[in-house]
Amino acid sequence: MACQESHRFATAGDPVDLSALFDPASIAVVGASADPAKWGHILSRRAVESASSVRRREVALVNRAGVPVLGRATYESLAAAHAGLGTSLELVVVCVPAAALVATVAEAVASGARAIVAITAGLAEMGADGARLEAEAVAVARAGGAVLVGPNCLGVADTGAGLQLGHARLPAGEVTVLSQSGNLVLDLADLLAQRDLGVARFVSLGNQAQLTVVEAMRGCLDHDGTRAVALYVEDVVDGRAFVAAAGELVRAGKPVVLLSPGRSEAAVRSAVSHTGSMTSASQVVDAACVAAGVRRVDDPVRMADLLEGLLGRRRLQGRRVAVVTDGGGHGAVAADALVDAGLEVPLLEPVTRERLRSVLRPSSTTSNPVDLAGAGDRDPTAYALAVTSLLDAADVDGVLLTGWFGGYSSQADGPGELELAAAATIAEAVTAQPKALVVHTVFPDSPTALVLRAAGVPVHRDVRRAAGLLAALSAVDSPGSPDLPAPAAPVSDLGYAAARTLLTEAGLRFPVAREVVDAADIEAAVRQTGFPLVLKALGAVHKSDSGGVVLGLTDLAAARAAYADLVQRLDPPSVSVEAMADLGAGVEVIAGCVRDRTFGPVLLVGLGGVHAEVLADTACALPPVTAARARELLLSLRAAPLLTGVRGRPPVDLDALAEAVGVVSRVAAAHPELVEIEVNPLLALPSGCLALDARLVPR
Repeated sequence: MACQESHRFATAGDPVDLSALFDPASIAVVGASADPAKWGHILSRRAVESASSVRRREVALVNRAGVPVLGRATYESLAAAHAGLGTSLELVVVCVPAAALVATVAEAVASGARAIVAITAGLAEMGADGARLEAEAVAVARAGGAVLVGPNCLGVADTGAGLQLGHARLPAGEVTVLSQSGNLVLDLADLLAQRDLGVARFVSLGNQAQLTVVEAMRGCLDHDGTRAVALYVEDVVDGRAFVAAAGELVRAGKPVVLLSPGRSEAAVRSAVSHTGSMTSASQVVDAACVAAGVRRVDDPVRMADLLEGLLGRRRLQGRRVAVVTDGGGHGAVAADALVDAGLEVPLLEPVTRERLRSVLRPSSTTSNPVDLAGAGDRDPTAYALAVTSLLDAADVDGVLLTGWFGGYSSQADGPGELELAAAATIAEAVTAQPKALVVHTVFPDSPTALVLRAAGVPVHRDVRRAAGLLAALSAVDSPGSPDLPAPAAPVSDLGYAAARTLLTEAGLRFPVAREVVDAADIEAAVRQTGFPLVLKALGAVHKSDSGGVVLGLTDLAAARAAYADLVQRLDPPSVSVEAMADLGAGVEVIAGCVRDRTFGPVLLVGLGGVHAEVLADTACALPPVTAARARELLLSLRAAPLLTGVRGRPPVDLDALAEAVGVVSRVAAAHPELVEIEVNPLLALPSGCLALDARLVPR
């Protein structure tokens, strides 16, 4: 999901009326063609099919030459079709050259169109001239009260209403797919069909000239046929509106899955500050997904896996997973896969282990993984006994069954009937409670696997896919992103002293400091700061990298000598004389915000100081954030043990640190004229915290 600037902005107003787009009483195809290779032919066929499936619809095929298409008479214009049918043409599909788009949209509006699907390409995606035509077409559609999809799109569908206006017929189901890629939709539809799932609605977004992904998402809120929403979006015009719309869907019980590759592209990097260089486009998208409660995947297979699981209604309420296996190797591999996916495989509580020992053979291991130790070969009922016991255990949030289960029903001889009965018992137990069970098996197409799938239990051949799905089924909320505040008075002075003043007034604490421009001012500054002290050459972006920071000065002579050296080497506009904090008493953290072109301000926190970029241990969120959310971000860092106390070091004051991070986020949210704010380092101490450096970067 690229971060791109645009003149278009989707806002969270009233939902757009999309009834004519998805369930029109009449359809017209402009550019209908007798050539089977052309879109005008394909969509004409789809329109005719849509007129005779679920509901009767009037269909008009418009061909400028008036030649028959699909054995049907055609009209030479939309006006002629309107007159001939004697009714408004509610949905008009446009397959004409770019130069004819504006005139065709005007004809459509005059013929009563309330929705227009512009297949036409060669517009904004081709440059300024195309963008001008596109904008004119949107203006005409909007003035006429019509919603325009595309242009440069591949159609729409509503399988519940019998509408299929795309390259291929999509399997009916409960997933609405909103995409800027046609081929990915076909891929996903096939993957869904393999899982006995299908599509409720489909919108090919194209250039999003008028109908944006945000408006299409909000159109799913009151659509009873939509139980989940799948997104592939390369250009979100208004990121904050996207987060709001996705959050509404999640809170309505309609999970949202975003296919957004490109984790390697750091599109929002800036060379100005550490914050900019440490924040990637992928982190920004992840932060938006967390705010909205959206689940993000990297490929269509994982998207289909996750949709299958999410439509099964069972969730992982915590992160504690029990592994059931009939072989130590499979159990160990599964445990590693679960931990890598961010889950826990804890030692089971004594009461749970005792319950397992009461139903399993004495040779079984009940610690976790639960290893049947070959008992499944003799009696597959042992699998059912283990799984049902664990689903009922208070210290287990979900179960991963891994290995050979499914193999017995695939064999001509052996305990196949017993395994099928065990599968039926497991299916019944899963259905009766809310915890998630995912199965990894060497035999994913066995009769046993079919029994499990029929009960909504995901079954996979790849144990890491199974573990990843279980992790993705963790219950998520939609914390949302608080509205941006009204802009504060713009900052005109971007100097270091002004940055300190701005952040101090917002609630941060800085060491005592005085800015000097002459050696004669050193003594007066020292009387104010005391010793030890720090000298900072101002004006440099990264002062420490250029040797512009001198630490640990303990007397006036040393301060004067250091000042003279800085002036000689760097010729700074001024030097800041500051009281020196005890760096060894705390942990250095970076807290900064960079303004993304799509999502606005983005907060970054991580381990700070001179090693910030080297260690790259960071977390992101959309500001403004509460102190509670800031605390979550800090504790998500790999370096969190340094904050909570490690190897005899006392913990830092997390409450003060979280509040300081919240301050930085609130200042950034209130100052849109700043593209970056950085406090680095922010020294977290056992009691309180101190901001030791700050920087403002204008738009």
